[in-house]
Amino acid sequence: MVWCERQREVYYCVGLAKNSVLLENLQSALADARARYCLCGAPSTRVFTEFDYQTGKSWSRARRVIGKAEVSAAGDNPRFVVTNLPAKGFPDDEDATRFEPARLYEGFYCARGEMENVLKQQVLDLEADRLSTHYLASNQLRLWLATCAYLLLERVRAIGCAGGELARATVGSVRLKLLKVAAQVTVSVRRVRMQLSRAWAGRWDFVRCAQALVLWCAAPG
Repeated sequence: MVWCERQREVYYCVGLAKNSVLLENLQSALADARARYCLCGAPSTRVFTEFDYQTGKSWSRARRVIGKAEVSAAGDNPRFVVTNLPAKGFPDDEDATRFEPARLYEGFYCARGEMENVLKQQVLDLEADRLSTHYLASNQLRLWLATCAYLLLERVRAIGCAGGELARATVGSVRLKLLKVAAQVTVSVRRVRMQLSRAWAGRWDFVRCAQALVLWCAAPG
């Protein structure tokens, strides 16, 4: 954090482990969140606050801390992040509220989780972490193939499945519902014919996806 603050235009927003001092600063927001939870009946409620905080020894200065007071059926869930992003945004910002507590936490800090979800899809759905041999080169090739497979399925999802139920599905769901389908394949001299069952539940999703991809491939540029 000190290094970032000494540079020009180097910003950070990182999670901060809770302690008694941070929790004390969050008590008012937690009380507000508890009251809203009881009155509204929502699955969970969140209240955000910010304050300046400095550790007793390890920090050389006070820093901006964002606190999230969340209350749900599971109980209180207080969380904290520390950042040097300006509360009022940068001078040339069109939106001066984008680094206010709630938006900074939910729209900026939590967005890092999307990268982790992509990695999970490669590992869990496409087996990118499978080590099939004792050789580094061949295992590296498997990782490259899994990455290429993810990129291809991501395009199928973004272009072929746009506007449908699979538009926000994981690549594992796209693969299962569009590609891993029983079919009868007939090979003749002139063509390969693939016949799908009329009773297949994903039939029309497949047809719409195929049509969208054909139109996309045929589009100029």
